[in-house]
Amino acid sequence: MQRELIITKDGSTSFFVPELNENYHSSNGSITEAQHVFLKHGIHFYLSRSPKSQLSVLEIGFGTGLNAWLTWLEAEKMNLFISYVGVEAYPITNQEVAMLNYAKILNHEDKNAKFEKLHAMSWNEKHRLDSSFELLKVNRFFEDIDFVNQFDIVYFDAFGFDVQPELWSVSIFKKMFDSLRPEGLLTTYACRSVIKKNLQEVGFTTQKLPGAPGKREMLVGLKI
Repeated sequence: MQRELIITKDGSTSFFVPELNENYHSSNGSITEAQHVFLKHGIHFYLSRSPKSQLSVLEIGFGTGLNAWLTWLEAEKMNLFISYVGVEAYPITNQEVAMLNYAKILNHEDKNAKFEKLHAMSWNEKHRLDSSFELLKVNRFFEDIDFVNQFDIVYFDAFGFDVQPELWSVSIFKKMFDSLRPEGLLTTYACRSVIKKNLQEVGFTTQKLPGAPGKREMLVGLKI
């Protein structure tokens, strides 16, 4: 998959995929979107409903590793232990990893070693990275996922509905629903009527929340 480096509005990097005419992150800010959708309305939203000291997270679209890295930093800050599984069919290269500027933009250059470590870990093997974070990167297509009753939170960060509607289908969302434990949460940047309908069809109770900059709304799905 061909990827071209871009700079988003908050100064953080992302990639543009010419064959899909799609970005990996919002052009309004890679970091800003990740913090809003996956930290604020993922981890913090979940813990506000179900307080606990250990969480399991499934990310659909490991991509640049930004969401995983921010989650690791958040786990440290909040004294959590997070077991994290990131699924990705087309991993980025070491050369592409070196192009990304997330630690610099957040003035966390001392944390860049953690970002590099995420990418250095072998695929399809579980790694305990420190006392707060465990990582399993799975090189697999989303439709081949078969997790059952394993996760508290799903970060659904697939390419947009306009370019890959099949990733937002009832069959994929059924896999997401099955992968979650009772009281589990799916969070995504998107908020189309068809996406909301498909989430509800497989059993999610949906809720609209304020979107990240550039998007009026986003969705969460609750497994009640």
